[in-house]
Amino acid sequence: MSYQHILVPIDGSDISFSAIQHAANIAKGFGSKVTAISVVSEDPFAAADFYYTSAMLKDYVVEAIKNAEESLEKAQQLAQQQGITIATLVVKNAVSAETITTTAEEIHADLIVMGSHGRKGFQKFFLGSFAQDVLGKTALPVLIVKGSFN
Repeated sequence: MSYQHILVPIDGSDISFSAIQHAANIAKGFGSKVTAISVVSEDPFAAADFYYTSAMLKDYVVEAIKNAEESLEKAQQLAQQQGITIATLVVKNAVSAETITTTAEEIHADLIVMGSHGRKGFQKFFLGSFAQDVLGKTALPVLIVKGSFN
């Protein structure tokens, strides 16, 4: 099986940058296209139990988009070091497994490569596993990267 289009969610963490390096390596082998995305919540305070102003929300969104773009730029640089040019996209939606899988469908990805922080025990119980949620929401193959790329 070969992969034509690989989706890589980037959150600015070292493990997500490791995932982009793995995806670039796969892309070299298969001649695949790679798209890195960073998801920015349009209203991160939706479930908050405090009042916030539209100015606070605007400031948050502007800063979040800036951070997302910086992370995607770093992902591009890491892929270029392996000789791969990637597409990038800031997705404005809820930070959720559904957003990842819907985006994968929209861009016609046939593989998702993502990092996992590898939480165990009580941390996993309380915090959940984002990678596990993505696995449960898609029929696409998902490669989970847990370590650094060397």
